[in-house]
Amino acid sequence: MKKNSNIMSLVTAAMIAALYVVLSFASNALGLASGAIQIRVSEALTILPYFTASAIPGLTIGCLLFNLLSGAAILDVIFGTLATLIGAVGSLLIGRTAKKVAGMKYLVPVPPILANAFIVPWVLKTAYGLADAYWYLVVTVGIGEIISCGILGMILMTALMPIRNVLFKQE
Repeated sequence: MKKNSNIMSLVTAAMIAALYVVLSFASNALGLASGAIQIRVSEALTILPYFTASAIPGLTIGCLLFNLLSGAAILDVIFGTLATLIGAVGSLLIGRTAKKVAGMKYLVPVPPILANAFIVPWVLKTAYGLADAYWYLVVTVGIGEIISCGILGMILMTALMPIRNVLFKQE
């Protein structure tokens, strides 16, 4: 039974990674995936660690692949992926507590919002030479993350809640 669980976790992570890449390219095609103002629809997936720990490698690998495939600067590949990893781990930790404390599930998107809001502006200034002030970029990236993770992510969480035991039954 353990082998089936490991395979399910691997498949779940791979599907999340693929979905992250596809949604990031869709956002990129609309001009929303990079720059001072970014709304990556794929960031809505950062609530998935609430349902499954398999989302952590899925999100991290998905972000890494998108950054590599889209020609991002090496600092963006490294630190953008790190921001996603930090956010995903934070979502998992809050999610574990949220399952025991009523109303706390609304905090699940906070770690990816904060990780990206503070790390991505540094990447934008350092790797891409954006002249905007760091704190201005914190605000603009943060607003995009609130839209992606906070609003779209919570809509996704609400939609998945009734079918969570079917989709994420390996854990």
